[in-house]
Amino acid sequence: MSEPTPRFWQIFFEVFEALPRQGPGNRACAARALAFCRELPPAPAVLDLGCGVGGQTLHLAELTSGSIVALDSHAPSIERLRATVAARGLAERIRPVVGDMASPGLPSASFDLVWSEGALYNIGIENALRICHGLLRPGGYLAFTDAVWRKENPPPEVKASFELDYPAMARVSDILAVIERAGFALLGHFSLPDEAWWDDFYTPMQQHIEDLRSRYADDGKALAVLDQLAQEPAMHRRHSDHYAYEFFVVCRKG
Repeated sequence: MSEPTPRFWQIFFEVFEALPRQGPGNRACAARALAFCRELPPAPAVLDLGCGVGGQTLHLAELTSGSIVALDSHAPSIERLRATVAARGLAERIRPVVGDMASPGLPSASFDLVWSEGALYNIGIENALRICHGLLRPGGYLAFTDAVWRKENPPPEVKASFELDYPAMARVSDILAVIERAGFALLGHFSLPDEAWWDDFYTPMQQHIEDLRSRYADDGKALAVLDQLAQEPAMHRRHSDHYAYEFFVVCRKG
């Protein structure tokens, strides 16, 4: 399959950067995951890796009383988050940073909680957990979501979609084995409910795609990209029983 064109990425970011969040999740799931972190300090030092435009970062600011470093490699997303943080008067608590998850350049053992929703797979889960382990203080928490298979032999369109974006996608049992090897103790895990896919992600995505169809009515290449992006929520509606997003909450040993 050919590499995405610059035009594809232009339209892709035009769609995704306008959304409340760039992947499945919601405030209720964040609260449920945080509930596993029973010994979190009253004002924890939090790192949100792969924060995007910061939908979950803002939830963390509501659900905790600490400081948050929000890191993402896509500078326009960080600029949007900075504007949101300033507008909400959260500049003293949230520090958006342009950076690389694979080499975040942050002090070792300096965070009580590392958080990452749908982003760690970009650098490989095993490698990501090693990096997160080094960033956490002993006894610190890591909470992350990752796409997982629910069933064997998914339909061809589902298999092709995930092989394009996440060829190493595994099952929950495989992730649990990686967690153990990485020096973490499992505290809990759960599958995101269907509303976590739709309320703040696919529903606004579909609406924004339709808005852009009007804007690009005379641009065949843009419309083709929008058609391609629209396949994702359509596929989820048909085949969501074959895959899930799983929230894992773990604690650094020692």
